[in-house]
Amino acid sequence: MKKLINRRPGKPASWALGLLPFLLLIVAYMLASDARLTENPNDKLLPALDSFVQAIDRMAFEPSKRSGEYLLWEDTLASLQRLGIGVAISALIAVVVGIGNGTIPLIRSTFSPLVTGLSLVPPMAILPVLFIIFGLGELAKVMLIIIGITPFMIRDLQQRAMEIPAEQIIKMQTLGANTWQIITRLVWPQLMPRLISAVRLSLGPAWLFLIAAEAIAATEGLGYRIFLVRRYLSMDVILPYVVWITLLAFAIDFLLSRYSQWRYPWFHQKSH
Repeated sequence: MKKLINRRPGKPASWALGLLPFLLLIVAYMLASDARLTENPNDKLLPALDSFVQAIDRMAFEPSKRSGEYLLWEDTLASLQRLGIGVAISALIAVVVGIGNGTIPLIRSTFSPLVTGLSLVPPMAILPVLFIIFGLGELAKVMLIIIGITPFMIRDLQQRAMEIPAEQIIKMQTLGANTWQIITRLVWPQLMPRLISAVRLSLGPAWLFLIAAEAIAATEGLGYRIFLVRRYLSMDVILPYVVWITLLAFAIDFLLSRYSQWRYPWFHQKSH
């Protein structure tokens, strides 16, 4: 008989085990909601599941009486645009600075302490500063994402670049490669799958910073809508929005993972 540590579920069992906690959460919510609604039919804290269906239909498939827009899709588009721009700029800065810090000692001695210091600054603490400097428009929201995740991505890529075996660099130098050729032909290819991994790990904090910025100063967006309806205790809207944000985050992470496995199979074989 195999020890527990050596037992691995098959693919169907993995799917079933992965879905089990979600099903248990749904059942637990239904039981708690029924108990509260039995005691108080007007309770708003744990609305019935059919209330969610009505709210989703109202937000996603009925135009707003005020603006004529489909609010869920309008909010989703606004948030994804901010998130995409912020994460893309962060990734670009991270790969440039991370490679420089990781491969060239003079650059590392100059910028590595600054990056470390910036990574220790709580991004939410400087949110008011960003609104003062950049105003209440889109730039401040994107900047919060950039400031929040870029230093950690830089430090991760820097460390990965420093872990490249020195023998590989020496061999390229022996063959006459210059610094630029070493970076573009050795360091860059090895760091690209690690950049995707860094982006995947940064998506959670990026969503957090985005929702916080939208909650304070925005006229559309998923975070804006959640904090707008909270004053009415509209849990039938808030909870579906939270679930929708989770599904979006999962979908983005899944697509990045699949792309990485398709584009860099050697990296995933080595990591396993």
